[in-house]
Amino acid sequence: MDAFNEGIYQPAEVTKLVEDALDLNANVLIVQTARRYDCFCNRALYPRTDAGIDPAPYDPLDEVITQAHAAGLEVHAWVNVNTLWNQATPPSSPEHVFNQHGPDAAGADRWLNQRVDGEEFMGDNVYIDPANPAAVNYIVEAVQSIVREYDVDGVNLDYVRYPDFNSSTEYSDWGYSEVSISRFQQATGRSDIPEPSDAEFSDWRRDQMTNLVRKIYLGMWEVDPQARLSMDAVTYAYGPQTMGSWEQTRPYAEVLQDWKGWLDGGFMDTAVAMNYKRNWMPEQAQMYDEWSEVLADWQGDRQTVNGPALYLNSIEDSVVQAELALTPTDAGNTVAGWAGYSYANPSMEYVDGPIESRDAEREALAAALTSGDDALFGEPAAVPEMPWKADPTEGHVVGELTLRDGSPLANVAVTLSPIVGGGEPQTLRTDGDGWFGFVHAEPGRYLVTLDLPNGVVGPPLRVVNVTAGEIAEAQFRPLQTRP
Repeated sequence: MDAFNEGIYQPAEVTKLVEDALDLNANVLIVQTARRYDCFCNRALYPRTDAGIDPAPYDPLDEVITQAHAAGLEVHAWVNVNTLWNQATPPSSPEHVFNQHGPDAAGADRWLNQRVDGEEFMGDNVYIDPANPAAVNYIVEAVQSIVREYDVDGVNLDYVRYPDFNSSTEYSDWGYSEVSISRFQQATGRSDIPEPSDAEFSDWRRDQMTNLVRKIYLGMWEVDPQARLSMDAVTYAYGPQTMGSWEQTRPYAEVLQDWKGWLDGGFMDTAVAMNYKRNWMPEQAQMYDEWSEVLADWQGDRQTVNGPALYLNSIEDSVVQAELALTPTDAGNTVAGWAGYSYANPSMEYVDGPIESRDAEREALAAALTSGDDALFGEPAAVPEMPWKADPTEGHVVGELTLRDGSPLANVAVTLSPIVGGGEPQTLRTDGDGWFGFVHAEPGRYLVTLDLPNGVVGPPLRVVNVTAGEIAEAQFRPLQTRP
């Protein structure tokens, strides 16, 4: 349910949304809550939206949760991560990030992503730089505020990647803000401005997205360990079967979104793939099939959902795509879930047209998917459990490194090594705020070791106890630099 269209602007629309979901035998509503750093809610870090919703005290997210939970439906708050604003007129709230850290800000206070040619705006669209430590912390805290203030069952991250508008499908042209280039140079010891195709720069930028996701995951765990973290996975063009490998696909190479690695790493519960392909075009039908196959086979210990674009297909073609999504694969004999995008435009007929016509298409789609002895969704669907959260057998470790003057110590290699029990050693680097986080370590006693850079002195290790389901903190005293 996107928030650019009707559906949650007033209680009556929410009532219809819930009724329509029940007609489809759905189990989850993914409801756009933070659209462009404006919130369709009243109690989050994001300011309340300027959209034409009913006046306060009406709270769209509260209303959706109340009605959906009463009907047995889960609610996942859909949060746009890196899309900051998309209108010529600035938002009215002085607290909005666009007004605080947008085009009027400078230096580290300017959170805008920048393209290699110096452009920050694509039309009215402007984006957040995921390499800016302050921006990352704001996003983490904003997501936490939603989970803390509202009885949501999960959070769905959209646009958790670098922007489009690139000169190639093999690399990203973004990541050239002053902060981003400075941090890259400090991390690598280089002094040049890297080309967009620079492999080291691409890996570093991709790591910034991965760090943000890991930090959100642990931030949510801190507030509500049972809340599901999902994200909208890009599936541009062909899958790895045609491209040769995951690393050669456009999601990984062009928009620097390693959603396969996030699933493998255990800090993404569910990938909801934006498998937006036209079934009536043979080339795109092949693309849909390829991504459907790997979605099912790449789940590992986590879960995936196939999310076709209803608005690009007829109802008949959407049924075909739903059938393909729920057909077991040859390799793994597994299937992914299904999520239709979107509620506002349930078929290619009448896109953004008369509401009555779109309502009729929605009813027809529900009937096609739920009617008959062999209906795909003939019975209400249950939400699959997350065993790693429902009955956790692993824990996490977090920490921060700072200097005595309070400044963060970034890019320090931190190793988590088992002393008693536990699994294999893991190593990662502190982010731009000096933070590190290890996820899903086996219970046991561990040594946290720092590989301190030249000129920095202090205690280089700590012992932590990892407990299933808990976050252990590795506390290091502020470090100092040699005179």
